Amino acid sequence: MATADYSKEPGFVTEDHELQDGPKSHVEEKYMGTDGDKLQMKVLGRTQETRRIFTFVSMLGFGSTLMVTWEVILANLLAVITNGGTAGLFWGFLIVVAGFTLVYASLSEMSSMAPTSGGQYHWVSEFAPASCQRYLSYMTGWLCFTGWQSAITGIGFLVAGIIQGLIILNDANYVPEPYHATLMTIAVVLFCVFVNIFVARRLPLVEGCLAIIHLAGLFIVVIVLWVLAPRNNAHDAFLQLNNGGGWSSDGLSFMVGLYPLTLCLLGFDSQVHMSEETESASRSLPRSIMWSTYVNASLGFIMVVTLIFTMGDLTVIAATPTGWPFLQVFFNATQSYAGTSVMSLLLILPLTGSVIACVATASRQIWAFARDNGVPFSATVRHIYPKSSIPLNAIMISLIVCVLLSLINLGSTAALNAILALDLAALLSSYTISIGCIAMKRMRGEALPACEWSLGKWGLPINIAALIWLIPIFTFTLFPSVTPVTAVGMNYGCLLFGFVVVFSTVYYIIVGRHVYISPRERLRRDLQNEL
Repeated sequence: MATADYSKEPGFVTEDHELQDGPKSHVEEKYMGTDGDKLQMKVLGRTQETRRIFTFVSMLGFGSTLMVTWEVILANLLAVITNGGTAGLFWGFLIVVAGFTLVYASLSEMSSMAPTSGGQYHWVSEFAPASCQRYLSYMTGWLCFTGWQSAITGIGFLVAGIIQGLIILNDANYVPEPYHATLMTIAVVLFCVFVNIFVARRLPLVEGCLAIIHLAGLFIVVIVLWVLAPRNNAHDAFLQLNNGGGWSSDGLSFMVGLYPLTLCLLGFDSQVHMSEETESASRSLPRSIMWSTYVNASLGFIMVVTLIFTMGDLTVIAATPTGWPFLQVFFNATQSYAGTSVMSLLLILPLTGSVIACVATASRQIWAFARDNGVPFSATVRHIYPKSSIPLNAIMISLIVCVLLSLINLGSTAALNAILALDLAALLSSYTISIGCIAMKRMRGEALPACEWSLGKWGLPINIAALIWLIPIFTFTLFPSVTPVTAVGMNYGCLLFGFVVVFSTVYYIIVGRHVYISPRERLRRDLQNEL
């Protein structure tokens, strides 16, 4: 396949900086990956600074435990039953699975073309028109940074909130305070940072163990609910929509209800950001992304079918004093505080594992972005200590950002919804920009890099279908869940998202355009034929 020569395009090298060689690799030969990995790094203009300790199987486990699809469905059950009900949960989940399959197929192909920890911002730089690639890739880098840092805090809040709910269930005298959730969130993330620093070389093993809990936990919960919970009839389970948000039509309420379901399959680009720690990355990554999607979608479908038949009265579980309807569902089924606590632990452990994976992902993403001077203090952020071969400074940045985002909860009870909406909006927009760039390149008939996992003649239709899914779902991500809108019920994710876009644009104009080295400027596609 013909490859593009970017060196003569306008905007290849700016007048404000010179492209310099990367750091010398300090990684042991056995962790450098295959010959293909080594040559791929040369093509991308990168130096191997991290150890390639993941394989296809361990990366499949990594992606599956990060997504925790069935657990997130349960954790966001209140939002689903408010807008959609049982019918919205079932049909909405099928729509979300179909849409994300198209999205991840597009991302998988790009990950095979350019398996780099930079992920989306690299792809945008390589595939966008030369006249705007530097700004678009810079913006995409900031969107990915925002999305993954928000994911750490958002899932940490879910763990803290579920623990609070269990305390309320078991102790009627407990009075939850906002600072309780904030402190527990910080404690959860601290633990996950500890794992990422001191158990880094065993991270594939840790994620593998959590994947077993993720799989086994589903069947334990499902069996208990089918045996003990009250049973809904098929008509109501599949056809009863609930417009608890007060929207003007059931259709609009259904669309708003897709937001929490979208969260349960968001983030399989996580594996891309770990690409420089994966053997045979150009082949392993697309396979692990797609198989993780299939596995988690299947597990999620089992949980969805179980819930629509066993939830019971939606009004009763939505009014639970715990604040978490699934806790009430568990208690109604078991009539046991101990049983409910044990079943809830089967969510808490995988969700904590998801935070561990999110910390790993977020730190690699900002580390990769810092290599191109994309963030303030890039020289410090991108530093890797030779002994550990992990981006320690980037991991600490993730901890600091989590602490700052957690503080929002002290001033607003809508903090969790805002952080999750920011996570969703930022990552969806990064997907949209990167897929849009490769679709445009295809429509122009321009050559694409050769890859081991290709969509072939279906590439453009799949890219366009993915965009048709992404654009409306991004819009509804920023909707409030109920009307009329109040200060408490407002979705402040739109405000936070707007702030990120404005800040990154202003910072690019003042600083970024002078120091940022876009990935396209490092590319050596002339070496592609050697792969």
